[in-house]
Amino acid sequence: MPEPNDPPAWTPPWPRWLNLSWLGGIDPWVRLLTRLVVGMFLVWSVWDEVTRAAAMQDLAHALADDGTPWAGMAARISVYTQMACGLAFIAGLLTRWAGLTCAILFSVTAAYAVRGGVEAAMPAVLLALIGLDMLARGPGRYNLRALLVRR
Repeated sequence: MPEPNDPPAWTPPWPRWLNLSWLGGIDPWVRLLTRLVVGMFLVWSVWDEVTRAAAMQDLAHALADDGTPWAGMAARISVYTQMACGLAFIAGLLTRWAGLTCAILFSVTAAYAVRGGVEAAMPAVLLALIGLDMLARGPGRYNLRALLVRR
């Protein structure tokens, strides 16, 4: 609470609409759009490995060629973890746990990818940051959990 003798709050010399603070109301929709787009991308990018055994074997061989220990198990863990994170993001269920899992998965992926240069690691870094954002801020207003729990 301001004291009676406090100076007035600073107001910028430009019009209020230039601050874009009036766009704050779109936050729940941006959150939903982010969850849906990232979730669909995560599911889409492993769909081939999930539905075709040959694609999973190709991934395992690629990981083995890169020197990944237990490449077959690492490929399966990576693919199914990414699929679970994508589905959780889409539904808005267990979003914080999915965000933590996504951040860990793509941090490890970025550590492997950085050997090919920063540009090669950047998609994994961005997905790890999105995972951290989901962990920190949750699913937003529009999610399946809100419908199920009614809070």
